[in-house]
Amino acid sequence: MLNNIPRNRSNRGSIKIDVRILRRLGAGLAVCSLLLAQEQERSTFSTTTEFVIAPVTVVDSRGQFVTGLTPLDFRLYDNGKLQEITADDASHPVSLAVAIQQNATVEKILPQIQKSASIYDSLVLGDGGEMTVIGFDHRIQHLTQGFTSDPEKIKEAFKKLKPGSSSSRLNDAAMDGINQLRNRPKNFKRILLLISESRDGGSELHVRDVMDAADFAGVVIYSVDISHMLAAVTSKAEPNRPSSTPVPTRSLPGGYVNTPTTDSQMDMGNWVPVIKEIYTAAKGVFIKNPLDVFTRYSGGRQYSFLTQRGLDQAVADIGRELHSQYLLTYRPNNRSEAGFHEIVVQIALPDVKVRTRNGYWYAGKAE
Repeated sequence: MLNNIPRNRSNRGSIKIDVRILRRLGAGLAVCSLLLAQEQERSTFSTTTEFVIAPVTVVDSRGQFVTGLTPLDFRLYDNGKLQEITADDASHPVSLAVAIQQNATVEKILPQIQKSASIYDSLVLGDGGEMTVIGFDHRIQHLTQGFTSDPEKIKEAFKKLKPGSSSSRLNDAAMDGINQLRNRPKNFKRILLLISESRDGGSELHVRDVMDAADFAGVVIYSVDISHMLAAVTSKAEPNRPSSTPVPTRSLPGGYVNTPTTDSQMDMGNWVPVIKEIYTAAKGVFIKNPLDVFTRYSGGRQYSFLTQRGLDQAVADIGRELHSQYLLTYRPNNRSEAGFHEIVVQIALPDVKVRTRNGYWYAGKAE
């Protein structure tokens, strides 16, 4: 009897240890299952997308937006294959998320950004539109309680912008805005506007994460790059030095908006190699200018400004474009082709230019 007691105690002790190990293993398996589910969800999205949305802007030779077009006016190619357009409605109301950098670096510029609050209600949202405001440094702050169309609440949100730390979590703020937009009604145009420097500082997420999320949620990203303005207000004046060689100069009129030329805006350049590198290289591949990548990939547009009038003009131009933009929807007839799908939109009208997103990434699915 006495000889059996130690063995029983030892057995009971070993059982307790086994239970603890099992509990830890169970917790670990639960975490692994959660991560696997998230990855499967992402994979499912990238392989079973049924419809693709291509935001399209058309301007004439004078730079004026062309409205009143029908599906018969467009020809859309996906990887060189003609697609059937199922919708081209340009009258969707706007759901807008505005994410604004509010760290210590932009302290001198925040008052100008705050003054532009009234433009959103009058020129951007339009009838039935709504918006939410996000401020970010090392934190992501929701400055409105959800989405609102109340002009006073929008102004109050802009007044809450205060300079914070030196961090600038641009990617994380973009993802927060996309997450808020993904739950808006399907008939709304989902727009993210980033007002920030053209670099990220301190985000946990990468550019590819934001691109994936924007694609999945049907979000078009616009940006107002404050880097040029920041350089102007923080740089020290250089002493005048005589020069034997005349230097050509160009005067900047009031309200100058520093954007690319019309041709490059509408052509967008060949960004396919860059996007392929983002998707095929390491997830943390360095991106010099996230704003440029976000806008070109999603079909938006990037602005910068040098004056208060320039900032107001940039925001107003975004509003005019949103209310003149077509959303071409189609179901790809080449879904077995994995990789990057390049989108090309043509229009059967003389002297017009078309701008749309460069394309999207697709994992491929057998027909």
